[in-house]
Amino acid sequence: MPRMFQGFPEMKEALISNRVQAAFIVAPMALALKAQGVPIKVVYLGHRYGSAVVVQKDGPVKTFADMRGRTIAIPSRFSDERLLLFRAMKVFGIKPGEIKMVEMAPPDVSGALAAHAIDAFVMGEPFPSQAEMAGYGRVLFQARDYWPDYMSCILVVRQDLIDTRPDVVQVLVDGIARSGMWLDTSKPHREDAADKVGRLYYNQKPALLRWALTKPMDRVMYSPLAPRKADFDMVRDLMIETGVLNKKLEFSDYTDTRFSDKTSMLTPWRYEPGTASAK
Repeated sequence: MPRMFQGFPEMKEALISNRVQAAFIVAPMALALKAQGVPIKVVYLGHRYGSAVVVQKDGPVKTFADMRGRTIAIPSRFSDERLLLFRAMKVFGIKPGEIKMVEMAPPDVSGALAAHAIDAFVMGEPFPSQAEMAGYGRVLFQARDYWPDYMSCILVVRQDLIDTRPDVVQVLVDGIARSGMWLDTSKPHREDAADKVGRLYYNQKPALLRWALTKPMDRVMYSPLAPRKADFDMVRDLMIETGVLNKKLEFSDYTDTRFSDKTSMLTPWRYEPGTASAK
């Protein structure tokens, strides 16, 4: 049964305690958990891109260089968004310590920006879209601008489920793969998904999710989603460089690619808005 969490720390504890057996989390957290001995493996990605740095629309920050001495909210010290900031900081010659990073639950960042409690935030969708739609936020840059092939959420599964029910894991990965292909097929598909997920599961206004999924269409992408060694090596090395990982994990230590290998021949779901079932 799907369960929604409001923050990454709660998801981490649920995985550790076996209250959930699979979860979409960020790649740095997956590596950190594996380094701590938590029995999980990365089996697939959730999507690519979908994160952005957002500043006050009419505020003083015009370029990232203006962030010196200012405060930016991040979802977690074990997040891709934190690493994205360090990549941008290198480009602009900003040293560690010249920007104050504060951890904040994603649902809180838009309100904090509107209240001028922070100067900026870096988060995944739909929170950048939320600030844009409300008129007080402006996207300074998208993740892809400083991180080509940026990975956002990834799918991790507990090792005991992989060992005992690999068939279930394969069905899960196949479903995600086909859903991603379907979403990337057309704008109406994304709009229909936004409507259903917003109303029935995500507890967000469908208009917000439509914005996040279609303005523009490549704001969030759902392919390619098979785990790639080069992508994860980059995350691992950035984590070591920025002090949140103290051991050089190898790709095979924390991934199981046999499930994603079997998705290469899959096709998108056959489903159109208004029909009763997907095949």
